[in-house]
Amino acid sequence: MAAVILICISYLIGSIPFGYLIVRAKVRDDVRESGSGGTGATNVTRRAGKLAGLVTLLLDAAKGAVAIALVKWVLGSHEASLVVALSGIAAVVGHCFPVWLGFRGGKGVSTAVGASLFLAPWCLIAAALIFIALVSATRYVSLGSLVATIAFPLLILTQNYLIMPINGLRYVMLAAVGTGLIIIVRHQANIERLLRGTESKITRR
Repeated sequence: MAAVILICISYLIGSIPFGYLIVRAKVRDDVRESGSGGTGATNVTRRAGKLAGLVTLLLDAAKGAVAIALVKWVLGSHEASLVVALSGIAAVVGHCFPVWLGFRGGKGVSTAVGASLFLAPWCLIAAALIFIALVSATRYVSLGSLVATIAFPLLILTQNYLIMPINGLRYVMLAAVGTGLIIIVRHQANIERLLRGTESKITRR
């Protein structure tokens, strides 16, 4: 029962719609009605400016980090477990399908980043470098997010078998693959636009 409660709490933490609230407070608008329709940092930036996007990014990442930290604290464990993995996935699900907004949220990337900080920090840094390199080269945030998401589980395996073992590897992989699949599904429209060459690019300013 305790495990179920923790997973549900993680979902509710992930459901906090920071991007929606920030845009609503700043420009009195629903961020989901413009751009990509998501509540994440990229769409918030387009609607309410770079500062609003940065704040959204940090708060959305904090949701994943807080969810994992809370579960680990309650369980008294410093390594990943099944409950920890499912809680990380639940936080991302909450961000993507928030109960407060009729289950219409963001793409899950920032919240997954926050959760990954407590699961595989070095691999997260490597994935972030991949993201930065791709976005710098192509100006497609979605492409950078997708490639970094796909690379993340591979980076985990590389670290575990070639550099340094990861405690609770199978649960870390479960969280990485589970959140990764959600992110990819949520980027379906972006993938279609990338293939058509109509995906929006970020400006270099």
